[in-house]
Amino acid sequence: MAIEFGLLTLGAYLLGLVPAAYLAARWSRGIDIRQFGTGNVGASNLLRLTSKRIAIPVIIFDLGKGALMVWTAQLLGLDITQQVTVGLAAIIGHNWPVFLRFNGGRDIFTTLGIFFILVPRPWLGLIALIIAYGIAPFRQLALGTIIAVASLPIFSWLLPPLFGIEKPLPITLGFVAIFLLVVIRRLTAP
Repeated sequence: MAIEFGLLTLGAYLLGLVPAAYLAARWSRGIDIRQFGTGNVGASNLLRLTSKRIAIPVIIFDLGKGALMVWTAQLLGLDITQQVTVGLAAIIGHNWPVFLRFNGGRDIFTTLGIFFILVPRPWLGLIALIIAYGIAPFRQLALGTIIAVASLPIFSWLLPPLFGIEKPLPITLGFVAIFLLVVIRRLTAP
C-alpha cells in the first residue's frame, strides 16, 4: 500500500501542476493570464478575461484534479488520512506549479473537488458556498471564499453525523491544512 500511496501522491501533485487556465488563455486568446486581470492563474481570472465557454471546461478540469485523485485513493482502499494527503498534493501542485515559476491558481475549485469526494453528504459544501456567495454581491468574493474555507473544519468537526463523516479528525485536520494553503496562497499571490 505504501507504494500505491506514494505514486498516487506524486500523481496528484503532477496533475495539480497542469495550469489549465493558463493554457486556455494562451490557446484561446494568445495571452499570458498572469499579465492581465488579477494576475492569478485560475478559472476566476480566466472567466474575467475570456468567456464562459472557455472558463467552464477549466473549472470542470480544476474540480476534477482533486476529485479524481481522492476518488482513486478511495478505490485503492487507502485510509482517510492518505486520501486527504493525496488531495493536499493536488492543491499544492495547483497553487505552486513549477512550470509557471510557482505562480498558480488559488485552489478553490480543486478544493471543492476534493471536498465532494471526502464528504459523503455535501451539505457542508452547500453551506460554505452559500456563505461565500452571500458575501460576493458586495464585491468581497475573496473574503467570502476565505470564510467558506474557514467554515469547513468547523462544520466537519462539530457536525460529522449530519454530513456522513465517520472519522472527523483526519478530515477536519485536512480542511485546516486546506485553509492554511488558501491563506498562504492569498498572501503570496502577486
